[in-house]
Amino acid sequence: MSSADLSLQTAVHSLYENHHNWLCGWLKKRLGCSENAADLAQDTFIRVLTLRKASELREPRAYLSSIARSLMIDMFRRRALEQAYLETLAAIPEPVDISPETRALILETLLEIDRLLDGLGSRTREIFLLSQLDGLSYVDIGRRLSVSVNTVKKHAVRALTHCLLLLED
Repeated sequence: MSSADLSLQTAVHSLYENHHNWLCGWLKKRLGCSENAADLAQDTFIRVLTLRKASELREPRAYLSSIARSLMIDMFRRRALEQAYLETLAAIPEPVDISPETRALILETLLEIDRLLDGLGSRTREIFLLSQLDGLSYVDIGRRLSVSVNTVKKHAVRALTHCLLLLED
């Protein structure tokens, strides 16, 4: 093991010992569940390990809470998507029920779409969704949002370009 690896291991161990209980408590206050808090705390320290920055931290609690907050948002977003998907499935008539494999693929696709749209501004995302999901024309979107058709077109082009660039990566 190199000295850099040993130094990182020591820094992470110290960070974990000094801040794990605090982070679990911080997360439990926000989540109301000690099991989910413990899981997210572990995920936070795993993220610290992968970023390999434990020895450089000046404000460890701020850094840990920032990572944990991001992971918590991802968890809430995933739960909301899963819940919306399950509600939609519940509304589907029985004979049209889909297999668990297809269900997993659809959920994975929804998460990928959410990731693609996450980089858009709120107005651009709203215009994209109104156009693609609700099937509204640019004129109807402009009326609904009180913006010009040219503004709607610019946002639509921005959204499509953003998605295409991310898909190429």
